[in-house]
Amino acid sequence: MAVTLKEVAERAGVSRSAVSRTFTEGASVSEKTRKKVEAAAQELGYSPNALASSLTTGRTKLIGLVSNNFHNPIFLEVFDQFTRGLQDRGYRPLLLNLTDETDAEASVRLLRQYSVDGVIVASSTLPPNFAAAFHEAGVPVVHSFGRSAQNPPVPVIGIDNVACGRMAARTLLARGYQRVAFLGGPPDATSTQDRFDGFMQIVRDADGVSVTHSFAQAYTFDAGRAEMLRLLQSPHADAYFCGDDVLSIGALSAIAESGLSVPGDIGVIGLNDMEMARWQNINLTTIHQPIKSIVKASVQAIVSMLEDPDITPESRIFDCSIAERGTLRALP
Repeated sequence: MAVTLKEVAERAGVSRSAVSRTFTEGASVSEKTRKKVEAAAQELGYSPNALASSLTTGRTKLIGLVSNNFHNPIFLEVFDQFTRGLQDRGYRPLLLNLTDETDAEASVRLLRQYSVDGVIVASSTLPPNFAAAFHEAGVPVVHSFGRSAQNPPVPVIGIDNVACGRMAARTLLARGYQRVAFLGGPPDATSTQDRFDGFMQIVRDADGVSVTHSFAQAYTFDAGRAEMLRLLQSPHADAYFCGDDVLSIGALSAIAESGLSVPGDIGVIGLNDMEMARWQNINLTTIHQPIKSIVKASVQAIVSMLEDPDITPESRIFDCSIAERGTLRALP
């Protein structure tokens, strides 16, 4: 049987309300009483009931963790970092899958049923109105991996996807590629739009360089593979910026199946630097996104909002870098 609050009170020689206050954040209790209660709880193996505590404090310690692309392996890393980061701060993540969801208000209603203290929208493809919907409903919210903006309605923490597109383009041009292409994810995703815009800013005016573009149906291996197989039925580019690692890995599969080599016949660069990209049999040259730093900052941001609801929201952008591996020809 679980140890009860009454048993702890009897062991410590204090009232049950004193035990309750000891384990209630912000409640008033003397240091002498606190030490007696904590010692008794440790001896008996007592752990406070988080749900019961929420009735007293009005705080559930639940943080809604919202995303929509569970087919992309990068989110295994993202969720691992988020769940550990929240748990280390004393919060409990409540995962919500919004794959194919288009109604932001329905998502708000669903999470409010669980009385979450706050929400982290962890997605580069959900439109900004999803995070805004939580904000308008009075729920503290942070948008991780979202599109940055001046004076955003909610904190936005991520990368500059336009700058990443420019970085990919310059990387291909520095290696002498003259027929380049952008293979992006869904065209309605802000991350796809921004990476494409940055890429085109550099290559459209480059001397002697031709450029094409296309879009996959989703940020998935199958979508990247299918789109590359389609592209290889016609004269193809010499190098592709695939706007995501999982698209790149799908493209590598299609290239190999077509009897072509990488980087001998075709060069490929991705974006994210997920763990799989570093595997020896993939060895993908890609743009490194500092996921651990973004997640850590996002957790800190939601905790700060819960402690001070009047904090002014801002965009925080982390720099990216090239992870050199084996899917592009060497620099001259």
